[in-house]
Parts: sequence; structure tokens; C-alpha cells
Amino acid sequence: MLLTVSPLRPSAFPVAAFLDVAFFGTVPQAPPDGILKLSVLSKADGSPDKVDLGVGAYRTDDGEPWVLPVVRKAEERLAAHPKANHEYLPVGGVSELTSGAQTLIFGANSPAMAEGRTYTIQSISGTGAVMVGAVFLSQFKPQKDAAVYISRPTWGNHRSIFETAGHQVREYRYCNYKTLDLDIDGLLEDLRAAPRGQIVVLHACAHNPTGIDPSEAQWEAIADVMAERGHFPFFDCAYQGFATGDVDRDAAAIRLFVRRGFEMLVAESFAKNMGLYGERTGCLHVVVRSREQIPPVSSQLNRVSRATISTASAYGAKIAGTVLQDPALYSEWLDNMRTMSARIKSMRTALRSRLEALGTPGDWSHVTSQIGMFSFTG
Repeated sequence: MLLTVSPLRPSAFPVAAFLDVAFFGTVPQAPPDGILKLSVLSKADGSPDKVDLGVGAYRTDDGEPWVLPVVRKAEERLAAHPKANHEYLPVGGVSELTSGAQTLIFGANSPAMAEGRTYTIQSISGTGAVMVGAVFLSQFKPQKDAAVYISRPTWGNHRSIFETAGHQVREYRYCNYKTLDLDIDGLLEDLRAAPRGQIVVLHACAHNPTGIDPSEAQWEAIADVMAERGHFPFFDCAYQGFATGDVDRDAAAIRLFVRRGFEMLVAESFAKNMGLYGERTGCLHVVVRSREQIPPVSSQLNRVSRATISTASAYGAKIAGTVLQDPALYSEWLDNMRTMSARIKSMRTALRSRLEALGTPGDWSHVTSQIGMFSFTG
């Protein structure tokens, strides 16, 4: 039997028969990203004198990206490896990266590591680590109505990530906009006034976007209030070693909270301190109260990670893992970071000196008192 099919007339199934309104007709325009918008405008500007100060990425005196010499060596070693491949990564990521990153963030003598109370999974840089942690907390935080408290101001993505994961987001005071230093009294007052058991996002070092970090004594005071109110710390660490040139100093706040007995999540990025911006290399660390909690917690973190990112990126992770596990490369990496950190400090000094020499109105001491990639003018 021969069957013939006649083409449908265009009007046979009018759109209105399916939907009264367009499916995407109610989607509102998202607010523009200020930093990315500035970058686009900068690229479109033909002036030879322009300098793009918006995107947080290290540049040389020539305004070019710097591939760390130690990263070049690690890349050459990986390329020469006879079993080099591009397979999917195992659950949890590259073990050389996760184990090395855990020691880097908590310290080789960490009591939590010695007691088996830590677990680390690979993530898509620090952003992916925050996202996985945010989704995990939305599902398993014991106090279901607990909100996430972020500093005012903070990195632009923090609010978007936690709201996307279903959290209510609130703010605590951080910057004193008159003096451009830490509003420690306002910060402590807000954390003390918050309901018990809230989730508090803390910047481990080189606060983004202010460059204002608490002192050691101020960190102790923050930990006191967090313990008093039963708050849960979620550290975001994007600049370890890059901020001061000292990996231990830049992780001091995290290690303080570990010593004080806090459970916590820590998001870590290797974008800045290894220059692996586009390779999206990072980790999410968890510290629990007892080692018996690691199997269920790790299983759920891996489940959330697979559902969120499927599998992390391999190339940058293998580079970072190679550097972290080789004593000679690790030592050279520390030198490379000190080079970047020292240059940033010298640029701050030069900028402040020039502003003051020009008689620019205002007090410019904040340019050198702040730290890291950002100078916050208020």
C-alpha cells in the first residue's frame, strides 16, 4: 500500500492554540553587569591612553596577561607525559589538586585534617565552589529558614548565586564609607542582631571589592560573635598567596575558625594565584564536627556537584595539582606569587604618590592601606 502525506497548511495549528502568551514573553531584562559593561566600552574605545581597571586580572607593565613561569613548566611536563589524555575526571576531581589544595588552605598541621574531619572536591573555580556550596546548603541546612548574610559591599556574584540557589540573602555592614576602612562595630552589631544559626559569607583575604581586611584581633572578635550566635561560616578564598605573598598569612582567618571548632565550607580559586583564569580551577572544602559525618556529607557534595557542573575541568586542575605536589615547582610558585603581590603593592604606592603629588583633593591613604587587586574609593 502506498501512503502519501500532504503537508500541513501553515494555519493548521495556530500558535494561539498552544499558548495564550509567548512562553518567554514574561522574562524581564536582567540588570547589566557593571564591570563587564565597562570592559566592553573600554575595548570599543580607540584611545591609546586608556587603561581597563575593571576586570580583576593581573597584568604586566606592558598591560599583558602573565603566564606564570611555573605554570609553563607544569604544562610542558603534562604535554610530555606518555599517558596524557582528555578523559573525564573521577568523582571529586584530580586527587593531586584536591589533596594539595586542602593542605594549602588548612595547613599541614591542621587539627581538622589530622582528625579526618575535612573533605575536598574539585569545582569550576571559586564561582563553581560557591554555587555547589550554596545548593548543598539549600538542601541540608538544619535551620531551613536560615538566611545567607553577605558583606556590604561584596563581590557582585555572591547575591546572585545564593538567590539562584533559593536562599534569602541579607547584608551585614562591612565598609565605613567615610573613612574607607572596616566598620568593625557595625559588622559585629549586625551579626549579633541576626537570628541564631545564620550562614555568613566571609572573605578570607583581599576582600572583594574593598581590599579591606580585618586585623587578627578583629577576626577573633568576629569568631566570638559567630560562636555566640551559632552562625555558620562560608569562606570565599580567591586570593591565597596573591594578596600578601604569604599563603599562610592569607589563610589565617580560616585556620583560626578551624581551631575554634567551627564547621564550615570554604570556596577556593586558583584563577588569580596561579593565573589560571580561563581554566576554571578551584575546590570546595568542608570541615565537619566528627569524622563519622564525612561519608554522608561527601556523598551529597559529590551528588550536588554532578548535578550542578557534571564534571570539573581537567587541564587547569592537572597543572595546579602538578605544582602543588612537586616541592621544587611549589617553591617556585611561591616565588611567582611574591612577584605578583610585590608588584601590586608597588603600583599602589606609585598611584598614591602620584595622586598626592598632583594635589588631587581628598585623602588617598586608603590606596596603600587596602590590599589585593582592588582599591575602593567609596
